[in-house]
Amino acid sequence: MSKISVAFFGAAVLYALVGMCLGIFMGMSGDHTLSPVHAHINLLGWATLALMGTFYGLAGAQTPTRLAWANFAVSNLGNLISLPLLALLLKGNTDVAPIMGAGEMLLVLGMLIFGAAIISVARKPATA
Repeated sequence: MSKISVAFFGAAVLYALVGMCLGIFMGMSGDHTLSPVHAHINLLGWATLALMGTFYGLAGAQTPTRLAWANFAVSNLGNLISLPLLALLLKGNTDVAPIMGAGEMLLVLGMLIFGAAIISVARKPATA
């Protein structure tokens, strides 16, 4: 398996563990204020990154390496900015909204880069 695919899966597992721990914490405390953060960690961190890693693993030698690593960096940076700020926003700190918007734009950019990688792979002739 390629290094990029392993990197995506490794990051996805870390997000999954954080999401699980947050879910356990919310369940034990009875305070579910951060449920949207829990959902976003699991969706944007675990599920999305694991799916991207699966694609790059399946693409194999056809993977556009630079795009894939840019996808990895931008997507993770977007998560690392927007997810904690979402928690702060839900706890009442509205001052973080503009910075959170920047993180969200990085998440969109990460998905656009992923789309470009898919198009790049689709345009390459299939190898046996």
